[in-house]
Parts: sequence; structure tokens; C-alpha cells
Amino acid sequence: MLPYILRRVLGLPVVLLALAAATFALMHAAPGGPWDRDPTRGRVDPYTRAVLNAQFGLDRPLWAQFPAYVIGQRTAEGWRFGAIGGNLGPSYRQRGRTVQQILFNAGGRFADSRFCHSLTLGLVALALAVCVGVPTGTFAAHHRNRCPDYIACALASLGVTVPGFVVGIVVILVFCVWLGIAPVVPRDWTPPALWILPAVTLSLPTMAYLSRLVRSSILETMYADHVRTATAKGLSRRRVLVHHVLRNAMLPSLTVIGPSLATLVGGSFVVESMFGFPGMGREYVLAVRSRDYSMIMGTTLIYGLLVAAANLCVDLGYLVLDPRMRS
Repeated sequence: MLPYILRRVLGLPVVLLALAAATFALMHAAPGGPWDRDPTRGRVDPYTRAVLNAQFGLDRPLWAQFPAYVIGQRTAEGWRFGAIGGNLGPSYRQRGRTVQQILFNAGGRFADSRFCHSLTLGLVALALAVCVGVPTGTFAAHHRNRCPDYIACALASLGVTVPGFVVGIVVILVFCVWLGIAPVVPRDWTPPALWILPAVTLSLPTMAYLSRLVRSSILETMYADHVRTATAKGLSRRRVLVHHVLRNAMLPSLTVIGPSLATLVGGSFVVESMFGFPGMGREYVLAVRSRDYSMIMGTTLIYGLLVAAANLCVDLGYLVLDPRMRS
């Protein structure tokens, strides 16, 4: 198992380098730039644009900018590392602040950082999806072709097909506007109760898809030979379901649960923007609008690292649940 983990970890820098190269090329191929409009003074004059390009190194060719961002470059103060040394560069939109200061609250409490907020929201949404989706799929499979099964399948199909922004609008209208349970855009996200609405909105698609996947996996596993043998030996229905059916049925679900964490953390752009949540997703949307190249590159690399780590955890989960894969 250890050589396999080492191979996966050693291959991670190659994946991140390819992701950085693709993002860098697409980012500079898009029309517009960070100095098209200044948020405080309006349109930027050509002289100011040239000064800013020289200050941030945007006047250099792309083939020189990319190695400087990834590896580093020599400055008047000495050698300055790039992304490989943890330096994600300065923000073009928030002058005087670096990407690390904005995302990780460098120099302050990590619990108040945007990365920690997005990670916590993603973990809560994933916990809701697993704690509701798995029992719902198991309950629907246990009552196959009955009224509870039809209701669960209908709700799961609705949760998969309805877009997230529609669910967010409905949640805001019902709970924030009509019932007045929570403010539409809270000024302070310290109370944990305010996290429930964005977490539920974010978890609904994963919850619905996981419920359908667990149901189909259980129904497929229930007719396997080892399950029939366990039933013929006289084991109780509950023991057969828990020890023989669920363990094998959860293998396909791991393929969804692992990357879903990275998706919930990194794919919460719409939800964070709708609720005004102070996370990375909202910061990424603002960076794309203002062409903040450093922020776009930094958040993309963080999301790529999360996806790779989630896939590694899924593979390790396979090794734990299925002894056949350990060889």
C-alpha cells in the first residue's frame, strides 16, 4: 500500500503543473485585462497601464511570466520563490494584499480565513449529503416498488435536475423573505445557525445523486451469490443488509463521495455569491470579473490540490473496503 501512495503523491506535482499551464494559457487568452477599469477612478490611462504592467511583470512575454510564477524570479531584494514555495503572488484587485493574505488570512486566525470558511461549508454539506442520501437510498431499496420507494426516487430526481441557483432562490424566498428566519445576506457569519441554509442548498444535488446511486447499488448487490449464501445460512435480514450488502454497495458510492468534497468546496461559487458567504468561491467569481490573474491561478491550484487529495482518499477507501484490491 505504501508504494502505491508514494506513486500517487509523487505524481501530484505533475498534475498541478499541467493544471497551472492550462489555466495560465486560457486566462491570458481571454479578452480584457486587470487594468481595463479601475474600481476607484474608472478607465485607466495608457501611461498608468504601462506602469502597472511593469510593476506586476505583465509587460514580459508569457513564456517568461509562467516560470516566474511557478518557480520564482530574482529581484533586487534577492531570490523570490513562486508557487512552489507557497507564494501565490499579489492580488491585482485588492492592492497591497497577497493571495495568501486574502485566502488564508496570513498573519491572523486561520479559522477566519476564506479557505477555512469554504472548507467548513463543504464538509458540512458533504456530511448532510451522506447522512441523508445513504439512509434514503437504503430505505428506498428496502421498500422497492412501493410507495416510499416512488417518493424517494421522485425527490431524488427533482434534486438532481433542479439547478443549484434555483434551489438557492427558493430557499432565500421561503426562509429569508417570507418566514424571516435568517437575513438574506448576514453581516456576521459567526452564529453556526446561519450556515444551515447555504449548506443545505449546496448539498441537495449531491444528496439526491448519492441516494439514487446507493439504491441502485444495493438492489444490484442483493442478488449477488454471497448475499444468497448468507441468506441461506439463516442470517437475519438486517445483518445481511449491513454486513454483506451495504459494504459492497458503498464501493461505487465512494467514487462520488470523494470528489464531491472537492466539488462542494470548490464548486460553491453560485451559492456563496447568492448568500454573500465569505468563502473562496465568492472571491474566485470577483477575481474572474476583474481579471485578477494571481487570484485566479491561486484558487485554481488550491481546488486542483483538493480534487487530487479527494481522489487519493477514495482510492485508500477502496483498499479498506475491498480486500481484493490490496494485491
